[in-house]
Amino acid sequence: MQIRQIIDKINDNQLFVPAFQREYVWKRADAKALFSSLIKRYPTGTLLTWETTQPPELKGKVKYKNDMGAVKLILDGQQRITTIYIIVEGKNPPYYRSEEIKNDVSGLYVNIQTLELEYFKKQTMENNPLWVDLTSVFRGKVKASDIRKELKNRGTLTDDLEDLIDENFEAVRSVMDREFPEQIIPVAASIKEAIDIFYIVNASGVNLTDAELALAQISGYWPEARDLFKAKLFALEKQGFVFKLDFIIFALLAVAHGLGSDMKRLHGVENEATIRAAWKKLDERVLDYVVTILRTHAYVDHSDEINSVFALIPFIAYVYRSPTGKLSEEEIKKAIKWFYYSQLRQRYVSQTPTKLDKDLSVVRSSAEPFGELLGIIEQERSLEISESEFIGRDIRHPLFSLMRWYFKSQNAICLGTGVSLRQNMGKKYVLEKDHIFPYAALKTNGYDVEDRFKYALAQEVTNRAILAQVENRGKSDTAASDYLREANRQFPTALKKQAIPTDESLWAMPAYEKFLAARRTILARELNAFLKNITVLDTKHGTLDMEDIIAEGEHDGLEFKSTLRWDTQESRLNKDLECVVLKTIAAFNNGYGDGGRLIIGVDDNQNILGLENDYSTLTGSDRDAFQRHLRSLISSEWSAEYAAAKVAVRFEEVQGQDVCVVDVDRGTKPLFVNATTKSGVKTEKFYVRSGNLSAPIESTSEITSYIRDRFG
Repeated sequence: MQIRQIIDKINDNQLFVPAFQREYVWKRADAKALFSSLIKRYPTGTLLTWETTQPPELKGKVKYKNDMGAVKLILDGQQRITTIYIIVEGKNPPYYRSEEIKNDVSGLYVNIQTLELEYFKKQTMENNPLWVDLTSVFRGKVKASDIRKELKNRGTLTDDLEDLIDENFEAVRSVMDREFPEQIIPVAASIKEAIDIFYIVNASGVNLTDAELALAQISGYWPEARDLFKAKLFALEKQGFVFKLDFIIFALLAVAHGLGSDMKRLHGVENEATIRAAWKKLDERVLDYVVTILRTHAYVDHSDEINSVFALIPFIAYVYRSPTGKLSEEEIKKAIKWFYYSQLRQRYVSQTPTKLDKDLSVVRSSAEPFGELLGIIEQERSLEISESEFIGRDIRHPLFSLMRWYFKSQNAICLGTGVSLRQNMGKKYVLEKDHIFPYAALKTNGYDVEDRFKYALAQEVTNRAILAQVENRGKSDTAASDYLREANRQFPTALKKQAIPTDESLWAMPAYEKFLAARRTILARELNAFLKNITVLDTKHGTLDMEDIIAEGEHDGLEFKSTLRWDTQESRLNKDLECVVLKTIAAFNNGYGDGGRLIIGVDDNQNILGLENDYSTLTGSDRDAFQRHLRSLISSEWSAEYAAAKVAVRFEEVQGQDVCVVDVDRGTKPLFVNATTKSGVKTEKFYVRSGNLSAPIESTSEITSYIRDRFG
C-alpha cells in the first residue's frame, strides 16, 4: 500500500487503529531516522493489517457501525504510520487524542541541498532558504522554484545547485509513492485470532512486554478496559503514585489467578467476567487502600521513593483476599515490615515474574504470609544492616529510601527551614538530597573521579541530608561545619532526627571519613532498631531452596561460574579457569559487604550445567575429589588457615545436577591473586566486587587507598 493511499484511507475513515494499541511513543530521533530511510529509499518494515466486519473498539472518535462494512485496522506499524501522518499532514491522525501523543515529532526540516534532516535551529536555519519544513513540502506550500528564486536573488544559485535542488525536491516528494509491504490477516479471523497473530509478530521483534500483549487481549474482549485502567492510573498519579499499565495487568493476574507470570492466562474471553469483577474491587477499594497505607504507615509519599513497585503486588493480593477489604493494625505492621525489607534487599530487581509466583503462592496458602515471605528474603540475604553496607553506596541504593522513610517516622525536618519532610508545600519545598560536605570542597581535597573509591565516599548516602529545595539552593557550598552548627542552633533536634553526628570535631574537612564512619554506626543501629520494632514476625517457615537462590540472579553477594577447570568452549581441561574462581573468592573477601557466595556449575544465564565435566578431570571423579582440589587451590594461593576459617564448601543437587556452593566470609586481611598475563608474565592482582562483577583495581595508589579504607 502506497503512503499516499494510507494517508487518504485514514482521512476517509477507512483505516483505523484498534483501541488496544499503545499510545504514540516515538521520539524525534525515531522520526528523523524513518524519514531519512524513506527519502533514501531504504527498507522501512512492513504493515500488519486486518480487514474485518467485526472490529474491536477503535481509537478516536469514530464508532464502528454495521453500514460501514469491512474496515481495515493497523495491527503492527502504527508508530511508523502515525509519524508519517504527522509529518505529511502537519497534524495528529484522527485515531489519536492529543494526550495519547506522548512526544511532538512535528516540525522536521530538510536541507534541500544535502538532504540532512533536523528539527528547527534558529541560528542554522532562520536565514538559510535551503532548510525547508518537510510538512510544507508535502502540503505544496513550498516548491523547488521558491528555493531557486530566493537563492537567485541572493546571487548564490549555480547551475549544479539548481539541478540538485530539483532532484532532491523530487526525492522528498516521491516519499508519497513509497510502498509499505502489507501482511493481511484474513477477514474471517476472530478478534482473539487477530490479536494472537499480533502477539506472534510483536514477540519476534518489537519490544512489547507480556503485560502489554495481555492488555491487548483483554481490550479485545473488554473494549473499555484500557481507558478505565488509565483513568485509575491518572487518579493515583495525582496522589503522587505513578504506575504503568503493566502494573495494573500484574495486579489483575495476581488477584485473578494468583500468578506473577504466564500472562497468557488473561488472554481468553472466558476471563471477562472474572477480570471485570476483579477490576471493580481493585478500582473501588484495594488500590486506594494500599496507597493510603503506604502513605500513613510506611511514610512513602511518592512512588519515586520505591525501587520496585512490584513489591506492592503481594500486598495488593493480600488486601484483595481480606473478607472485609481492610487489615488490622497488626496485619498492616507485618505487611509494612516485609515491604521495607523487600525494598532494602531488592527482592524484585530481577526475575520478577518468577518471584511473584512464589510469593503469591505464599499469600494464597499461608496463615502468616508476611513472616514466611520475610523468611524467604532472610534465606537469601541477612536482614541485619551492617555498617559496611553504607560504604561507597550512593543515593540510588535502597538504603537511601529506607533512610528517608525512617527520618519521616521520626518527624524529621529540613535542617535550614524547619519544614517537615512529610509536608508538600509547593515546588520550593520539594525534597532534595543534599551533600552535607559540599562536593566542591571534597573535590578540592582529592575526593574526585580520578580516585574512584574516594569519589564513591564523596557520593556516599552517609554524606546526604534531606532538605527542602529552597534551602538546598541557598545552602550551596557552605562548609559542613558552618552549616551544621547553624542548623543545630536554629533547630536543636534536627541533626539527631536525620542521624547526623553532633560531635562538632567531626564536621571539619580533615575529619570527613571519621564523620562517615560515625554516621554509618548511627544509621546501622537506628535503622535496625526501626525495622525490628515495627512488629514481630516469625520467619522460620520461610524457605528459599538453591533453585530459588539461582533464580535471583547474580548480585554483589552472589556470583555464578560454569565450571572450576573444564573449558566448555573447547571441551577440554583448562587449569587457567581455576584462577577465575580464586579471583571471585578474593573479591568477596576484599569487598565492603559481608562476603559472598559463589556457585560453581551454573552459567551467567542461570542454566544448571552441573559438575560432571569437572569431576571427570579429577582422581575420584566425585564431590569429595572436587572439594579436596578446590581447598588445595585456596590453601596454595593463600593459606590452609584461610581456607579452613574463611571459606565453607558444600554441594547441592539442583535439577538432578550437582552444584558447588562456596560461602566466603568478609576478610580481615586483603587478598591478592597471582594471575598470569597474556604474555605469560605472573603478576599480583587485587580484586573487589563491583556490582555483580569481580573487578581488579589497576592503580597502585587506588589499591593503597582502598586497603586503608577497607582494612584500616
